[in-house]
Amino acid sequence: MNAYVYLAYDYPVLGAFWTAVWIFMWVLWVLLLFRVIADIFRDDSLGGWAKTGWLVLVIGLPFLGVFVYVIARGKNMGRRERDHARAQQQAVDDYIRETVGSPDYTSDVEALAKLSEIRAKGDITEDEFRRAKEKILH
Repeated sequence: MNAYVYLAYDYPVLGAFWTAVWIFMWVLWVLLLFRVIADIFRDDSLGGWAKTGWLVLVIGLPFLGVFVYVIARGKNMGRRERDHARAQQQAVDDYIRETVGSPDYTSDVEALAKLSEIRAKGDITEDEFRRAKEKILH
């Protein structure tokens, strides 16, 4: 007989389900561990010794450390994450403004007023005025 047939009898569907559940729980715990470590480093209210203490607890006793951290400091983890995301967005916005620059664009009203003055002086024809006006308005 084939080896796969024996594997199917030795490893029933319920066993596969529980293995999938345990793998899922382990992945969730690892994500939580990294989120806690990132939060420890991100928190500006913690001093160096406090950060070191939390890191030793979280890395030395991972399950207990993560659960104690979430119980003790989890209330403000979302706020710190939000503040960090806002700061990053502000930095990106500032970078874009700095890179693009702030050209001195005139408003449509001012552009139309200047265009009318040029037409009144006779520097452009009525047809040129109409085309320029359409460009400004569209």
